[in-house]
Amino acid sequence: MPSTSNETNNAIVPSADNDHVGTEKQSSDAEKGQLSGNDEVDFKAAPHEEVGGNIFGGEGGEGFRNMGRWDTLFALVTNQLGLGVLSLPACLKMLGIVPGLVAIVSIGVLTWYSGILLHKFYCKHPHVVNMVDIVAVMGGRRWEIVAAVGILIQLLMTCASSAITLSVILNTISEHAVCTVGFIGIGALIIWLFCLPRTVKFVSQSGVPCFFSIIIASLIVIISLGVKKPTKAPEGWKAEIVIAASPDFKQVFNACLRVFFAYAGNVAYCSYMAEMRDPARDFSFGLSWLFVVSIAVYSTVAIAIYCLAGEFTTSPALGSAPMIYAKAAYGVIIPAVLTTGLANGHIGIKYIYISVMRKLKATNEITSSTLKSWVIWVSSATVFWTLCFILSNAIPISDSILSISSCTTYAWTAWGISACFWFHMNKGSYFADWKQMAFFTLNVGLIGLTLFMNSVGL
Repeated sequence: MPSTSNETNNAIVPSADNDHVGTEKQSSDAEKGQLSGNDEVDFKAAPHEEVGGNIFGGEGGEGFRNMGRWDTLFALVTNQLGLGVLSLPACLKMLGIVPGLVAIVSIGVLTWYSGILLHKFYCKHPHVVNMVDIVAVMGGRRWEIVAAVGILIQLLMTCASSAITLSVILNTISEHAVCTVGFIGIGALIIWLFCLPRTVKFVSQSGVPCFFSIIIASLIVIISLGVKKPTKAPEGWKAEIVIAASPDFKQVFNACLRVFFAYAGNVAYCSYMAEMRDPARDFSFGLSWLFVVSIAVYSTVAIAIYCLAGEFTTSPALGSAPMIYAKAAYGVIIPAVLTTGLANGHIGIKYIYISVMRKLKATNEITSSTLKSWVIWVSSATVFWTLCFILSNAIPISDSILSISSCTTYAWTAWGISACFWFHMNKGSYFADWKQMAFFTLNVGLIGLTLFMNSVGL
C-alpha cells in the first residue's frame, strides 16, 4: 500500500502559542511543508465563520480534540470493521475464490485512496468538522444542503440496519420471546444510550470490544464448520470450492455491493480528524493500518468460511454454522452490532447538534457542559434514534436497507465526493505531468463507478 508520509507533509498544524491562525497563513505554511511534532498541539476554538480554527478546541469548556493516533485507529476500527465482514463469504460463493479476493483487495485499496484524499483536503481546511462542511467549502450552500440530506439518510439507514440486526439476533437467541417491533425498540434504546457521550473518544474506546467480537464470532463459525457440516448439508457431504464462478451481472453487482459496504466508513473520517490532537501527522497512520487489518481479516474470514461451508455458505455467515454454534456466535457479535450503530449514530447526532448550535450562535458552548448544550445534544440523539426506529419498522429487512444505501449515498461518500475533492484541489493542473494525468484518470474512474452504482442499483 503506498506510503502516506508525503500527504501529511503538505499541511500544517497550528502552534498552541497562537490564539487564532488565519486561512491564508495556514495555506502559506502548508505549501512550505511545515509540520509540528508536538502531540499536545491543538487548534483554538472559533466560530464556524472564522475559518482558521476548529470549534472543538475547547472555548467555553473542555476541548473535544483529545485523540492520538491509536485512539484514531480504534475509532476507525469501530466505524468500519463491523457486520460487513459476515457477508463476504457469500461473495466468494457467488464469484469464486479468485474473483472474490480480487474484489475484496481492489475495492479496499480504492476506498483507502479516497480516504487519503479526504485527509489531504481536511489539512487544507482544518476548520471543517464533518463531511458536510467540506462539501460546503467545495460547492457552496446549495451542495451543502444536498450533502446534509444525503449523509443523514445514509446514517439513518445504517443505524436502522443495526437495530434490525440486533432484533434478529435477539429473536434467534430467545426463539422469538418478544415481537420483532419490541426487539427493534430495545435495540434502538440501547444504542441511543451508547450515543449519549459527546466525544469520538468514547467511540474509540469501543474499538477493542468491537474487533474481538467480530474475530471471536468468526472463529466460532469457522471451528464449528470444521468439526461439523453446515446446517443444511446432507450426510456424506463435502464442500465444493469454486475457483472462478460464472455469475450473471446481477450476482456480480450484488456481490461487489456487499464488499463495498464492508469498507464504506469514509463519511466519519472528517469528524474523527476534527477531534484529533494532530490529524495532519496521525490520521494517515490510523487509516493505513485500518485497511491493512481490514483487508487481512476480510480475506481470511471469507476464505475460511467459504472453504468449509461451500455451496451452503449463507449471508450473514453465522447462519452457515450448526444452530447451537450459530446462537453462540450471534451472542458474541452483539458488541459489534451495538458499536456499528454507535459509530454511525454519533456522526449523525453530532451533525444535528452542531447545526443547531450554529443556528443559535452558540458555537462557543459546543464543548461545554452547560444545560443548553446537553439539552440540545440529548434532544438531537432522541430525534435521530426515533427516526431510526420508524425507518427500521418501515423497511424491516436489513439487506434491503443496506442495498439501497450502498448504491446511492455510500457510493458518493466513499468514492464520488473524494474524487470531486481531487478535482477541486488540483484545478488548473490536471495534466501537469504524467502522474497528474494518471490521478486524473483514476478520479474520473471513481466518479464513473459512483454514477454506475447509482444508475444500476436503482
